Amino acid sequence: MTSIFRLAMGQDFDRLHPQLRRRFSVGLESGEACIGRGVMDRIWHGLPFVKPFLALGGRRNVLVPRTGRHIPFTIENVPYTDSFGRETVTFVRTFALPGGTRRFDATMIHSPERSCVLDYLGTHQHLASDLWLSAEPDGSLLIRSGEHRFREGPFDLRVPEVLGGDAEVRESFDEMTGRFRIRVAVTNRRFGPLFGYEGTFRAHYVDARRHGVRAGLRPVREEARA
Repeated sequence: MTSIFRLAMGQDFDRLHPQLRRRFSVGLESGEACIGRGVMDRIWHGLPFVKPFLALGGRRNVLVPRTGRHIPFTIENVPYTDSFGRETVTFVRTFALPGGTRRFDATMIHSPERSCVLDYLGTHQHLASDLWLSAEPDGSLLIRSGEHRFREGPFDLRVPEVLGGDAEVRESFDEMTGRFRIRVAVTNRRFGPLFGYEGTFRAHYVDARRHGVRAGLRPVREEARA
């Protein structure tokens, strides 16, 4: 068994910066979880019409319905075995916005059927996105989203491009500061930029078994369909 990210990237994984290789080796085999703490320089939204959709998604910890600058945040990458026996890694981001914290939840598995990382979004895993990972020439990590699907009860529907968003995530390590740098942008092919954030953080690693999965970190509902 190896990390879900190495499984998805194959030999390309070895081209990542060593600090990124360690961060994305979190898993049941490595026995490590990664906790990052830092500051988002900016959380932004696109045109005003996206705000109601972000507010709706915010009720299930999908995206962040508010903007801000210099926002403290935490990211928790903790591996565990889900209800269906799959190795899963949390990507739970908590933003300390004025007036109260907001979360953006995701849980990720490796999907052999789709040959990629599958990203379940929100507290109930209603949205699932294919993620394609690659190493850039400078050792940074580029993640691009593919097909999105909505799952609820018997429904398993592909989200039309006109309604969906293409996510692009770039993560790198700054040798000078000893911090990871993250930049996320979600755009719609017709309406343009929808949502994003960028900032930096330091990471520390803990024993995943001893640390465990704290209460409230796992989704309320887990989706069997990969």
